[in-house]
Amino acid sequence: MSIAEPATSAPLIDAEEEARARNERLMKIARWMLPSLVLVVAILAWHFYVTIWEVPHYILPGPTVVAQKMVEDWPILWPAMLITGRLTLLALIMAVCGGVFLAVLFTQSKWAELSFFPYAVILQVTPVVAIAPLLQIYVENAFVAALLCAWIVAFFPILSNTTIGLKSSDHNLEDLFTIYGANRWQRLRYLAAPSALPFFLGGLKIAGGLALIGAVVAEFVIGRAGTGLGLASTLLEASYRFNFGRLYAALILISLMGVVIFAAMSLISYLALHKWHESALKREG
Repeated sequence: MSIAEPATSAPLIDAEEEARARNERLMKIARWMLPSLVLVVAILAWHFYVTIWEVPHYILPGPTVVAQKMVEDWPILWPAMLITGRLTLLALIMAVCGGVFLAVLFTQSKWAELSFFPYAVILQVTPVVAIAPLLQIYVENAFVAALLCAWIVAFFPILSNTTIGLKSSDHNLEDLFTIYGANRWQRLRYLAAPSALPFFLGGLKIAGGLALIGAVVAEFVIGRAGTGLGLASTLLEASYRFNFGRLYAALILISLMGVVIFAAMSLISYLALHKWHESALKREG
């Protein structure tokens, strides 16, 4: 009688697999539909609030006014967005190059870590709004001064996460490399670097957002001198002129840039890890 049990369990397994596949499809749809629904509800609530209560546009412009301003002022907003985007991207590249280089140096030389790591911490904890005016004084080019501010903000997460990752190699594998007589370069390339990659990519997600924040803060501070840097300076000028439609349009574009940066960093992380690392592997059930 017990021989028939596997045959009867087959339909149950098929039903479980169908239910699992259906749940996965629903989750994929919900991942996009729910945020979109929340966004639509928020925009409608914003529109009805300013319409029903007749809120003046110089206090809170409605979404239609902001959309209109974004279209009308696009010749102004687009070049400003390019400047902010270039500033953010260059700061992130500099942070990656400098952070990875120093992380490798710190893991290869304890004396270097003891000598320089405290100063990296000092750069991290010092507010960029306090550094930006000094850089504006000593650096003649306003773009370079803003770039240095954004780099300072984005640099530490790359350095810290990569350093931790390089030190997180499996000790049993380190002993195995010692037995086979691996040199420092071989240890770094075949053992430490793969172990550090998930940590580095985690730091990259953080640094991408911080590079944009650093760029915007630097533009706010340095833009007061009339340099006309990027979206933040455009936003600041619009607030002085009580042009709140353009102000909200610039603010929305900054937020969209942040979303795009995070999505790009997440895609890079997925492409690098999804085939082998536990954090990105899909599991059954």
